[in-house]
Amino acid sequence: MSKGCERVAHLRRVPSLLWNSFAITPTNRINLIRTGLPIHYEEVARGGWSNQVEFFLSCVGYAVGLGNVWRFPYLCYRNGGGAFLIPYILSLALVGLPAFFMELAFGQFASLGPITIWRVCPLFKGIGFASVIISALVSISYNVVIAYAMYYLIVSIVNMDTNVPWATCGNPWNTIYCRSETQRVTPGMNESEKINVTLGTMNTSCVDAKLHSLGWKFEDLTYNYTSNNLSDCSYKNMIKTPSDEYFSNFVLGLDKADGIGGIGDLSPKLVAVLLLAWLIVFFALKKGVKSSGKVIYFTATFPYLVLIILLVRGVTLDGYEKGLKFYLVPKFDKLADPRVWTDAASQIFYSLGPAFGSLITMSSYNPFNNNCYRQDSILVAVINCGTSVFAGLAIFSVLGFMSEVTNRPVQEVAADGPGLVFVAYPEAIARMPYPPIWAFLFFFMLILLGLSSMFAMVEAIISALADEYPGVLRRHKSILTFVVCLLLFFAGLALVTNGGIYVLTLMDAYSGSYSLLFVCFCEVTGIAWFYGWRRFSEDIEIMLGFKPNIYWIATWTVIAPIFIVGVLIASAIRFSPSHYEDYQFEQWAQNCGWGLVALPLVFLFGTAIIQIIRYGGFKNATTPQDNWGPALDENKKGRYAIGQDNKGFEADEKEANLENGIEMKKKNGVTNGDSITVQF
Repeated sequence: MSKGCERVAHLRRVPSLLWNSFAITPTNRINLIRTGLPIHYEEVARGGWSNQVEFFLSCVGYAVGLGNVWRFPYLCYRNGGGAFLIPYILSLALVGLPAFFMELAFGQFASLGPITIWRVCPLFKGIGFASVIISALVSISYNVVIAYAMYYLIVSIVNMDTNVPWATCGNPWNTIYCRSETQRVTPGMNESEKINVTLGTMNTSCVDAKLHSLGWKFEDLTYNYTSNNLSDCSYKNMIKTPSDEYFSNFVLGLDKADGIGGIGDLSPKLVAVLLLAWLIVFFALKKGVKSSGKVIYFTATFPYLVLIILLVRGVTLDGYEKGLKFYLVPKFDKLADPRVWTDAASQIFYSLGPAFGSLITMSSYNPFNNNCYRQDSILVAVINCGTSVFAGLAIFSVLGFMSEVTNRPVQEVAADGPGLVFVAYPEAIARMPYPPIWAFLFFFMLILLGLSSMFAMVEAIISALADEYPGVLRRHKSILTFVVCLLLFFAGLALVTNGGIYVLTLMDAYSGSYSLLFVCFCEVTGIAWFYGWRRFSEDIEIMLGFKPNIYWIATWTVIAPIFIVGVLIASAIRFSPSHYEDYQFEQWAQNCGWGLVALPLVFLFGTAIIQIIRYGGFKNATTPQDNWGPALDENKKGRYAIGQDNKGFEADEKEANLENGIEMKKKNGVTNGDSITVQF
């Protein structure tokens, strides 16, 4: 209730008509306007960050995630080394940073979650639902990866006084193809040594049959004969490292699965660590940003200490310079390849994370006048990019060592995704002195990086629902948090079966790809064009004291939308069916993947149709609702000042009547001189 209003009628978003309380719908909102009473909207308190450091670290923790460690370094070396930074930084400037700042300013101005905030343009409310669905789908698979890392962490602790179990072959889970060190022919070997090395990578029964058919004697066999005449006997590609077989056969149980159509039984150990991961998320978010803001001090900062330790250790290993050279030396001819540019744009987009709803959610808990321009948007973006490059140094210095000790090229030991963090890097760790210590640090860092991103994604889901349905959910937010975490845990059980990695790969390939790009396009277009860049600039001026310059206007209105469409088209042209290693998913599985793409888009377009019908036409559906604006009275300035004419619906006051609307019950004689306060 605002100060100075002696007699007010309180309206809450409740399902039933109560004394002095009204349900807010498009119809009765128009009817309320027609009464001629000034309507005063007031937000119910929803909490906030204890200080701005918590918000800043939460943004850093959200932006800097697993992709900075397992995807960026691989993309950098594959796409021209240091030359890749050119399209990467351009992508940051043209689409990443503008979208990042837009979402922070958008959420901070309205102090609302990603669904309810579309009071600004009801037609686009489906963007909020789509963002929530995408965040839920990504959270399911993301937390499974964290669970993998937790299992490795526990194993490292248990084996702290011995050695990591993926260091050698000869374990129950190993096969005949396991090699603890894949040898290669090197200069200085005599012919007999060359023969032994080469035969070590071949199917011996095949070699025997080949020799017999050619009538050769073993003593006549030379290295050249072997390489030239017995190449069809090679099973070089079938050779597995101990770390590969440990991950595939023991951790995942992949040898017990029969493709994505036969994923097998639940893995008890993975179910246990997945439950642990979700329990951590729940307790961190139990009290909203008040609790997660305390946890983030550790989860967002400690990984940098570990990265420094790993880099220092990496550059003291033999061969580290080979890895760093492979990672950083620019190959400018690669810039002529369109794939390099689409990879750069995709990476900066998925790393900063617009369109998930998380940035809007986190900034919605900010003080209204917080400077989200310089100290948040720009600084977080710079830290995110710097962390990606720095993580690559730590990773490739160790991969250079791996290349040195196995006598393999760096490109053969490098990988991306789970193959890097659960196979290639652990293999290198196993060859260092005191492997359990380095394994503990590495996987602990991965867990913290993953959890920081998880907190933001899951909080976006919870805040979106609580803000959209405050009458019930906001008052019981702890219960809502528990239910959301529980449902997502159960949804993730399919990913911790023997063949769960197939489901995870499919979800990772489709759930946050095309639909996320399209949602971001709709979001930027909805704010810049339908709400209007001029009005949005004025909102920022009310909030920060200055209007965005031409750079921001140009990127929001023209450059970013075109850029996103370009990435979408290029991604569609380059599309290839999803697969896991050599296993190609069946067509029905690919169709399920496209179903994940379509699900958020169905909500986006379906909600748009409903809103057009609900608001009586396209014009009303694209007009800001009358309750759009700053949440607190003290921040309502300019056209949002209390007492100003309604900004939303154009009511025909000549036809003001309440016959088909709601009946206002007076208390102490509410007259036209009184005001109506609407609380949300």
